[in-house]
Amino acid sequence: MTMRIAVAGATGNIGTLTVEALRAAGHEVVRISRSLGVDLRTGAGLDAALTGVDAVVDATSVESTDRDEVVDYLGSTTGNLLAAEQRAGVGHHVLLSIVGIDRVEGNAHYAGKREQERLVEQGKVPWTIVAATQFHDFAATVTGWTEQDGVATLAPLLVQPIAPADVADILAEVATGAPQGRYRDIAGPEPQDLVDMARRTNDARGRSVRLVPTWSSLFGPEMAGNTLLPAENARIAPTTFDQWLATQS
Repeated sequence: MTMRIAVAGATGNIGTLTVEALRAAGHEVVRISRSLGVDLRTGAGLDAALTGVDAVVDATSVESTDRDEVVDYLGSTTGNLLAAEQRAGVGHHVLLSIVGIDRVEGNAHYAGKREQERLVEQGKVPWTIVAATQFHDFAATVTGWTEQDGVATLAPLLVQPIAPADVADILAEVATGAPQGRYRDIAGPEPQDLVDMARRTNDARGRSVRLVPTWSSLFGPEMAGNTLLPAENARIAPTTFDQWLATQS
């Protein structure tokens, strides 16, 4: 059955891939993004965008390290989105979240995702929350955040990364089904060390960056050990880090 599905954050990394996955499956997609004329922060254009929509995938994000700013942004945009969905009669809200956010207190982005989850769980729109591990391109992203003069600091996190395209495929699948509440964690096939991921990604992309492992950069020791790994009943996506890396040259 063809559905009309809206994707919030449609021009971002996961949003773009989710739009592609939904269209490939034959669904009608409404792209929601400020650059496309729909502002989640103010609500401008939101009611019109959700007209006739069956489900919404929220893949929004924010690039800030200020806890109050992140919580305010993700909280207000999620609140506006849920209120508009209720007015439009949307039957399913799918939120992309992150594995381990309830185990890490000091991270600003995790605090914002917890606020999103709280609003979704307490809202009146039937929902599914899909928590993913870090993406395969996460190490390169962190390197870009911290790199100065050819040197980048990053924490030696233990992660079980998942391919962005696999995340999008799962979000598209979930959005076309019935609301499930809290979905099981989704993750890639193998645990990896973040510093080694960054080194290998830089090598594949022909970039020369000196990596300095440290817990004094963006991520602290509260994220060490198994904190970011998925639960035992996780859904394991097929694409390995090596397979994704082969596409990065």
